[in-house]
Amino acid sequence: MKQEEAIQEELQKEAAEAEAEVQAEAGQEQPEAEAAEEAEAAQEDAEDAKEQESKGQKEKTEKSFLGKKKKKKDPKDEKIEELEDRVKRQMAEFDNFRKRTEKEKSHMYEVGARDIIEKILPVVDNFERGLAAVPEEERTNPVIEGMDKIYKQLMTVLTDLGVAPIEAAGKEFDPNLHNAVMHIEDEELGENIVAEEFQKGYTYKETVIRHSMVKVAN
Repeated sequence: MKQEEAIQEELQKEAAEAEAEVQAEAGQEQPEAEAAEEAEAAQEDAEDAKEQESKGQKEKTEKSFLGKKKKKKDPKDEKIEELEDRVKRQMAEFDNFRKRTEKEKSHMYEVGARDIIEKILPVVDNFERGLAAVPEEERTNPVIEGMDKIYKQLMTVLTDLGVAPIEAAGKEFDPNLHNAVMHIEDEELGENIVAEEFQKGYTYKETVIRHSMVKVAN
């Protein structure tokens, strides 16, 4: 009986020692496992941080590259802009040339027209003097009627061109329109009034071609 109890106690002792060893080993493995987990977590954090940093640098590089790309123009676009600018300048120069040419043509036309009108006016004067010298009873003469018709046709052409006679007799003397060649004392007319017109004056498009030759009352 004692022998069995001794054996049983020996078995219990061995079981207790084995359990103690197991617990000791478990106690050592737990800190090591936690340390391993912490190391693994730290490594993952480091990898995530590295990945974020790499991603940020990549985005920064892409932005920088895109910015540089925007600033630098394509040679073709630069050439197109240069040609467009050249065409615009040439069109502006041509428009200025066209306006200048039209102005010069208009000026030359007016100068030429004035010169011709100045040469025609003495003919008009002769027609008027000739018709004024015809007696009333001879107005029905075919020759006189023909002269009158030619005179009226000539005046119509001049009017269509912009030629108009200057009013003088009975008007106030205007040095811009009239040329005073005589002065008289006449209280009935008043001072500085045109008493008589010796030669009719004309304007061409509101510009004086020939001043009226007049007599002015003082």
